[in-house]
Amino acid sequence: MTAQTLAFTVERESGSPGVVELIGKDSAHLREKLRTRGALLLRGFDIGGVDGFADLVRAMSGEPLAYSERSSPRSTIKGNVYTSTDYPPAEEIFLHTENSYQASWPQLLYFHCVREAETLGATPLADTREVLRRIDPAVVEEFEHRGWTVVRNFHEGFGVEWRHVFNTEDRAEVEAHCRSKELEFEWTEDGGLRTRGVRRAVHVHPVTGERVWFNHITFFHNSTQAPDVREGLLELFGEGDLPSDTFYGDGGVIPDEVTAHLRDCYRAASTRFDYRTDDVLVVDNMLAAHGREPFTGPRRIAVAMAEPYSPGRRVTA
Repeated sequence: MTAQTLAFTVERESGSPGVVELIGKDSAHLREKLRTRGALLLRGFDIGGVDGFADLVRAMSGEPLAYSERSSPRSTIKGNVYTSTDYPPAEEIFLHTENSYQASWPQLLYFHCVREAETLGATPLADTREVLRRIDPAVVEEFEHRGWTVVRNFHEGFGVEWRHVFNTEDRAEVEAHCRSKELEFEWTEDGGLRTRGVRRAVHVHPVTGERVWFNHITFFHNSTQAPDVREGLLELFGEGDLPSDTFYGDGGVIPDEVTAHLRDCYRAASTRFDYRTDDVLVVDNMLAAHGREPFTGPRRIAVAMAEPYSPGRRVTA
């Protein structure tokens, strides 16, 4: 480990077992490191392509999860293994915790470096316990008192459409999903969909008992967009119909200076490392936020998610 790396690194030594055998042998130790550090980096192993990657996930976590209520474009590689994102290489993806805008989420995330980038392309990580410590206590108190709201507008012919997000063409299925996930919904005149969910900003990790900053407040807020993108979206849709935006739980506007402060806290807690081919990064989704640097070259990262968790259900280590 270096000062710049959050993940605990396990590097294969000559003559050591394969990665699936290692997980079977040292599972308790790996889990302990994962809960302490927030992430593991498995390096130097022959993963064996997408099938080997899926076997690794099963060895540690059971079956990978399907990606539902998605917030970014992804392509299926095989089964429940996906591309990390299909956003253009020049774009940064800001630090976030996967599916923290939903009523339930994957506890562990897996990233497999199929091909390295030529430059940059890291998956930066930020300890959510450290992010929380850095946030002004008055800001934390405000969000704990009021909660936060995520509003998503799925416009026909623009961005990720509702059929892709909910993996169905059936509106009744979408409505049933929204009701089960504590989401208000409204079908719009242009054939699109608007959803609204009120969530908590601070959660307690189900194993460690630590308080973590676990939400999409900053990621979805319109001020986190590049200025030209923000201006273009506002001109195209107006404030009430942006593809995604966040508010206080009572619907109040979150000031730009608050989200700027939150972004500063994420960045101050951020660490990075350069991928090598066949690296596997395992992230505790509640202990570590992740993002994506811009990159050049043929970077390819496969992703899987596992171990579903719903608040209120205590899990064991």
